[in-house]
Amino acid sequence: MTAPFEWTPDARELADLELLLSGAFRPLTGFMSSADAHSVDRHGVLADGTRWPAPVTLTLPDDHPAAPGDRITLRDPEGAALAVLTVTGREDGLVSGPVEGLDTPEHGPFARLRRTPAEVRKELGDGREVLAVTMRGPLDDLGEIVATAEELEATILLLPLAFGEGGPAVVRAALKARDRLPEGTLLAVVPLAPREQAVDLELRERVAEAYGATEHLAGPEPVTLPGPPHRRGLVVFFTGLSGSGKSTIARGLHDALLERGSRTVTYLDGDVVRRLLSAGLTFSKEDRDLNIRRIGFVAAEVARHGGLAICAPIAPYAATRDEVRAMVEAVGADFLLVHVSTPLQECERRDRKGLYAKARAGLIPAFTGVSDPYEEPEDADLEIDTTGVSVERAVRQVLDPLVRGGWVR
Repeated sequence: MTAPFEWTPDARELADLELLLSGAFRPLTGFMSSADAHSVDRHGVLADGTRWPAPVTLTLPDDHPAAPGDRITLRDPEGAALAVLTVTGREDGLVSGPVEGLDTPEHGPFARLRRTPAEVRKELGDGREVLAVTMRGPLDDLGEIVATAEELEATILLLPLAFGEGGPAVVRAALKARDRLPEGTLLAVVPLAPREQAVDLELRERVAEAYGATEHLAGPEPVTLPGPPHRRGLVVFFTGLSGSGKSTIARGLHDALLERGSRTVTYLDGDVVRRLLSAGLTFSKEDRDLNIRRIGFVAAEVARHGGLAICAPIAPYAATRDEVRAMVEAVGADFLLVHVSTPLQECERRDRKGLYAKARAGLIPAFTGVSDPYEEPEDADLEIDTTGVSVERAVRQVLDPLVRGGWVR
């Protein structure tokens, strides 16, 4: 039965939720309190004496109304109700309490291989030695695994730790390894998000124990070699006041890249997105933030698949720009923030759309630069003042760093 309050956890929290519900995190049955999360010492001992190697926490925004005693329905990004959290504490942005499963999470690739600890232990049976091998990348020495299993007279259990975009590759590596290991080797996919290395290792051991392991081997950490810049996804994100010239530069950059023909390019203009993707949104701070998040989501999806996305909204708030950068970097792409820093006086002098005049007359409430703030970026990768600068020169100021950085040939 769902609860009156709702929340959609992030990817790491959803993975932890699945492990809580499956019993892989036993004896934990819910998310930790702030006190528990911050009381884990270097030996992994909680304040109440329970041994646990890593915080398992859920963050709620400050404006979420749930309080201790309330129940929150936890949903996946598609809106499916996965569990109900009974709130026992809320402090420092964290909400704690036990979780009760409502539905089995839906998965994409290799969903058939997601097995609970109970299912695996049942197949293993009682009294058997089990060598569990946790892996985040390919196994480079199957001989060691076979020799250890023979010495222990143990069944081999492969536990690929599939999380995020690299998850399917880890599972494929586990399937290839299983085909070369002794008959009877079992495999179960575990959605364990990575932590800091020492903590990650101990957490893997605890999960392996939940799956019935009597001995645990941790596979080697994957070696990640990023592809050349011209093959990596990239988001060029322009921010600046209305009339600063950001859309003009963005369109010029888009045209220049199309002429070169070396990248797949998508241009997300702020005004066009407002009319289509964000139709119906107001110009309140909340809706403006939502509009930027939508632009960021689309841009990150373009970059996820190796494309180059150009965005040109006003994006007046630093926190929302930070969210977009995080979205892009989370999919393994690069993010270039371009601050078009043309002064307000020059933007207002141009006033091509007559917006500043309307704002000064009180016809447009909360207008950036007049009656609402613009938070200048402190983390801009490039800054351009278009006062007295030709469009061609401004475009070149952006294009040249892309070429020097290797993103564009």
